Amino acid sequence: MDGAEPLDPRLHPVRDDLAAAYLRGRVSAKRFEEATPFQVTAPVLDLRATPGRIGGLASQLLAGERFDVYESDPDTGLAWGQNRTDGYVGYVSRAGLDPVAEAPTHRVNHRATHCYPAPNMKTTPLELLPRAAQVAVSAQDAGFALVGEGTWVPLQHLTPLAQMPVDPVEEALAYLGTPYLWGGRSAFGLDCSALAQLAYGAVGVALLRDSDQQAGQGVSVARGDLGRGDLVFWKGHVGLMVDGHTLLHANAHHMSVAAEPLVEAEARIAAAGDGAITGCRRVA
Repeated sequence: MDGAEPLDPRLHPVRDDLAAAYLRGRVSAKRFEEATPFQVTAPVLDLRATPGRIGGLASQLLAGERFDVYESDPDTGLAWGQNRTDGYVGYVSRAGLDPVAEAPTHRVNHRATHCYPAPNMKTTPLELLPRAAQVAVSAQDAGFALVGEGTWVPLQHLTPLAQMPVDPVEEALAYLGTPYLWGGRSAFGLDCSALAQLAYGAVGVALLRDSDQQAGQGVSVARGDLGRGDLVFWKGHVGLMVDGHTLLHANAHHMSVAAEPLVEAEARIAAAGDGAITGCRRVA
């Protein structure tokens, strides 16, 4: 409203013409809509801040995540809404969403897993699911799990959601070598803040999507007290400490997820003109 501090559009579904009903009284908009919940069915679903591709990739959704839709445009095939996992707002392809069905029971525990039309590895795969995608297992046969109508996944590539990992660094190390992708959020390609978010999300700690948002979470820790799992921030960048000296981060220098001595990364980033470390945080 007039005089109020504007809300972060990354985390609040608000446009001049439309806003989420829960924001009524906090923002001005021509109309307000209640959310219609959907479930992501595409293995990875791109999310953009604007309807076109010019603005670039803002984030991605993974199979099994919930997405609250406030507008669906049949002419463009796009849906505008908010990811329930991290609150991120944007436009996605409506074709990658279905009405909410069964709640997920398992998560993919490998870099990726093939989906088959039968419980037989010699059949031609239908698609590839990335690590951390969630599925609902309804049956098992010959070492495979039925995760959708006519879709089978190797059982050894799935872990029950109730069996949550305990070490975010171990989870992050599973992405070592993954290609760097600005806005990416999957084992097919990710950025620095997505690596931190996915690693901590696997152990039940919710991090926001972007590094500037994550930099306000947890508690500050001194540079000399850095330990396993601590987050180190630069302006527009974040990495996880494997131990007191080694940084694991998705970065454009390596164009992948890489581990290297923190002092080497710090010197290179400073030499490139991207500034010094802005803070260190402990979030769990």
